[in-house]
Amino acid sequence: MSLSTAPVSCEHIEIVAAFSEIADPRNNSGKRHQIALCLALFTLAIAAGNQGFLAIGDWLKSYEDELIELFKPPKRRLPSYSTIRRVLLTLDYRAYSAALARFFHIDPLPGETLAMDGKQLRGSYQLEVNNPDSPPHPAILLVSAYLVERGLILEPYQVDSKTNEIKALPEFIEQLALKGVVFAFDAISTQKNMSVDS
Repeated sequence: MSLSTAPVSCEHIEIVAAFSEIADPRNNSGKRHQIALCLALFTLAIAAGNQGFLAIGDWLKSYEDELIELFKPPKRRLPSYSTIRRVLLTLDYRAYSAALARFFHIDPLPGETLAMDGKQLRGSYQLEVNNPDSPPHPAILLVSAYLVERGLILEPYQVDSKTNEIKALPEFIEQLALKGVVFAFDAISTQKNMSVDS
């Protein structure tokens, strides 16, 4: 990991600044870490190949000194994996995805192909019923758009737990509001009654 020796505040690191405008729904009482820092660490951990919160926790411990030196968090303490998990459980995924897309400057061009697919986030479900900080809930389902020509993923669309991927696709496509882009689906999404207003 490459680190800068020059003094820098957490807010001035680009990946933290990218998430600085995302609303934090957590109660201010006992809140130690900014949501932007939690999301920056989560994004870096996932980019490093870590899957699941325990793996993220191991990654945070392995690079604790380097990450503290880079981000300079208050009291030189990083958020724990459980803190990051609580942030993700209340996160507006559309806002996160939009911020991530802006950070990477992803903008589909006319003639390019977007492959659409729905996936559940591994480990995002909660089965235990005796955890006051995290009530039981189903896994998070996201519809993703993959930009084929450049091998990039656009901001995903979170599917409401009461619906499914097939019903969410038209709304997602309308939200993208793209002109001249080719959309590709898997067989399950090619329903006769699925239509999108132009």
